Amino acid sequence: MLDAVSSLGRWVREYIANVGFATRMFFALLGASGRALRRPRLVTDQIHFIGNYSLVIIAVSGLFVGFVLGLQGYYTLNKYGSEQALGLLVALSLTRELGPVVSALLFAGRAGTSLTAEIGLMKAGEQLSAMEMMAVNPLERVVAPRFWAGVIAMPVLATIFSAVGVIGGYIVGVKLIGVDEGAFWSQMQDGVDVWKDIANGVLKSVVFGFAVTFIALFQGYEAQPTPEGVARATTRTVVIASLTVLWLDFLLTALMFD
Repeated sequence: MLDAVSSLGRWVREYIANVGFATRMFFALLGASGRALRRPRLVTDQIHFIGNYSLVIIAVSGLFVGFVLGLQGYYTLNKYGSEQALGLLVALSLTRELGPVVSALLFAGRAGTSLTAEIGLMKAGEQLSAMEMMAVNPLERVVAPRFWAGVIAMPVLATIFSAVGVIGGYIVGVKLIGVDEGAFWSQMQDGVDVWKDIANGVLKSVVFGFAVTFIALFQGYEAQPTPEGVARATTRTVVIASLTVLWLDFLLTALMFD
């Protein structure tokens, strides 16, 4: 019994310490962002690294999600004679939920793990310590450009995911099954609101970009400077980021679509 209480107390203490360290790092990161953004080349290079290298998996996944939505949506709507609303179903599903959420999960698995491993290896190789010895702030030079690159790249990737998904639904619904093309697009245009649906989806992706990118960078920054420590930090990034995205999605959906 005493061992269980001791283990619980140790876990609570470590958890509170990690929350405090993450909070201090977040505000320090925001403070260093102004100086980092004065060198936009650092941010654009990271946008290319994070966004461009994630583009293929985002586009391919969006296409197949659109295929599945078109197929399953038609089977469901056909029971009620409403297959002409297939375009509206696909568009709303992607812009409101699947586009931001699935893109964020893929982003965490592809770009988030890469950021964690990169920062963790720099820490293990004492490159961050070397920067501090040369009076270079690692948050300003290394972490902040990657943070803002992730925040910028995430909504762009989510938008591409949704757009490609709509094309996938169009291919299955109109070209393969035979839903009327005019009804597919007209129902979509009439039912999808730019501000209520598309803008809220973009806002979700921005919030997910903040959360996933910071979690990835924080896990890499606090990783143990060993190969095992970096591996564990990479695993924690995927787990924590995925759970955070799903929790934030529920919270934002409850606030946006009340």
